[in-house]
Amino acid sequence: QVQLVESGGGLVQAGDSLRLSCAASGLTFSNYAMGWFRQAPGKEREFVAAINRSGGSTRYADSVKGRFTISRDNAKNTVHLQMNSLKSEDTAVYYCAADRNIQGPRAVGSLYDYWGQGTQVTVSS
Repeated sequence: QVQLVESGGGLVQAGDSLRLSCAASGLTFSNYAMGWFRQAPGKEREFVAAINRSGGSTRYADSVKGRFTISRDNAKNTVHLQMNSLKSEDTAVYYCAADRNIQGPRAVGSLYDYWGQGTQVTVSS
């Protein structure tokens, strides 16, 4: 079955960096666009970043643009989220998701087909 396993979360201070990874199995990874979403306590899930199948097109939430970078390695079935200049408001559980859509990276979570279990990111101020 399809599995998406996130890793790399942790507790950091404001201004620090973290790199999240998501390892995919059970699917043809290069046939899926990939996205990162997050959910903070008491808030709805929100879009963070997405990347198309080839890695040639990316999309970011305004709140992370210029600080976060999404990338993928189709040879290793992994997608990464490099997070720099972290802020306390970035504290959330971060989820990766897979979207079989052939179009460009999408920001609507309900359109994604598979989800990981999430990894906690906590940024102390």
